[in-house]
Amino acid sequence: MVTPAADSGPHDPLSPAPHGSPEFHVTPGGPALVIDLGGTTVTKVSVGPTDNNAYVIARGDGPVVLVDCAADPDRLGEVLAGRTVGVIVTTHRHPDHVRVLAEMAARTGARLVCGEPDRTDIQDRTGTVQTGLWDDDRVQCGDLDLAVIGLVGHTPGSIALVITPETGPAHLLTGDAIFPGGLGRTHSPEDFATLLGDAVGKVFDRFPDPTVLHPGHGDSTTIGRERPHLDEWRRRGW
Repeated sequence: MVTPAADSGPHDPLSPAPHGSPEFHVTPGGPALVIDLGGTTVTKVSVGPTDNNAYVIARGDGPVVLVDCAADPDRLGEVLAGRTVGVIVTTHRHPDHVRVLAEMAARTGARLVCGEPDRTDIQDRTGTVQTGLWDDDRVQCGDLDLAVIGLVGHTPGSIALVITPETGPAHLLTGDAIFPGGLGRTHSPEDFATLLGDAVGKVFDRFPDPTVLHPGHGDSTTIGRERPHLDEWRRRGW
């Protein structure tokens, strides 16, 4: 089930997409969407001039996980609606994903985590202290327990988070590594080959078709929608 976030007001439109659909559309300045996974919720909101998706993962009344402090700290504060932020996750080191990381860290006092290979760059860029995570590590926050997947190529330390509901498909927050229609931008054939290898080996070979992928920009998709196009991605090199 998808509904407007509580902060969006009674006149904001509902998303037309049902739970598990490959859409989940948000727009800059528009309402946030709350995706109900049955005890766990994922709130998605678009912020900033590059239409970045930020996400808030919550379970019950416990502390929440905030993903990608890309822009507009006041808007992020509205979406958080007074909830305690236990952890802030940065999916990768690119500037558009960390614009307000230092400010949100100061506002919330949250623990800060990112992919280990991107950790030093993010610390230098933002003046924050990060904990580096990678494959087989987990983000634990209250009753939330999220798996971490390292996806090398868009940046050396890009990570995805895995949300595993009690029922229904898994949901992955993939940052800028996997999008509807292709992989995130890479800067060499070697980087593309590495990212494709990680995406196939760690995501497409591991998770079934109903799994939902939520990227760092734009609409969401499913593994089943993207899987038939893997050979096309490989041939074109992006």
